[in-house]
Amino acid sequence: MKDSIDRGKKRLLIIIVSSAALILLWWAGSLVFNEVILPSPFTVLARFMRFLGEASFYQALYATCIRGIQGFAVSLLVGSAAGILAGGSRTLEAFFSPLLSVIKATPVMSVILLAFIWFRTGTVPVFAAFLMAFPVVTQNVMIGVREVHPELRQMARMYELNARQQFIHITLPSILPFFLSGAKSALGLTWKVVVAAEVLTVPSRGIGSSMQFAQINLATAEVFSWTVAAILLSAASDLLFSLVTPFFQPHRRYGRRHGH
Repeated sequence: MKDSIDRGKKRLLIIIVSSAALILLWWAGSLVFNEVILPSPFTVLARFMRFLGEASFYQALYATCIRGIQGFAVSLLVGSAAGILAGGSRTLEAFFSPLLSVIKATPVMSVILLAFIWFRTGTVPVFAAFLMAFPVVTQNVMIGVREVHPELRQMARMYELNARQQFIHITLPSILPFFLSGAKSALGLTWKVVVAAEVLTVPSRGIGSSMQFAQINLATAEVFSWTVAAILLSAASDLLFSLVTPFFQPHRRYGRRHGH
């Protein structure tokens, strides 16, 4: 127990030292270049603190959050359904395989530009986030379905469990850890795609839109400040996801206990 605490303290110390070194390097670079090229971390911090007192900051943050949540939710629903179907059928896996391969190989910017032709500006980030996160969720869920232990399937047939009972008591516990892993990866990807799409399509509000306006006006400190906001949004959602995940751990243990 003491060794674990000591390792935790050592890791925290390394993180603090590393972060301080990065900020120091950033500050040193800002002394070499002018504010338009590289503003100092203190300038960026001061601008970010001013953001916190502006209603427009929260409006942009809210707009980006809504788009991210929408794209993430759709990718979870559609990706889970596709993963369950593909995991239970080799034919459907072969059917979905070209689509998943094409989506994964397509550059994010191509997806955004094409979506900009097809949809309204506010819809583009949602569609792009869904499309980029969809293969991640699908493949993780598909693997989860394939990981169901053969003995569990045999037991289900022996006890004459119907399809619904098999899914709830056997397939779902197997899928869950893979689903959570895929969802976490998809969530991190979602924020990057949403902000990138907002930068290109410039909807009325959003973190990416504000970054684009700041870049046009050569307000580099504001670009950095909006970047900090995007990073904090991603970190907050990741922390929230980590806090929620333990509630599903009993299901995960259930699946492992019955799979061995």
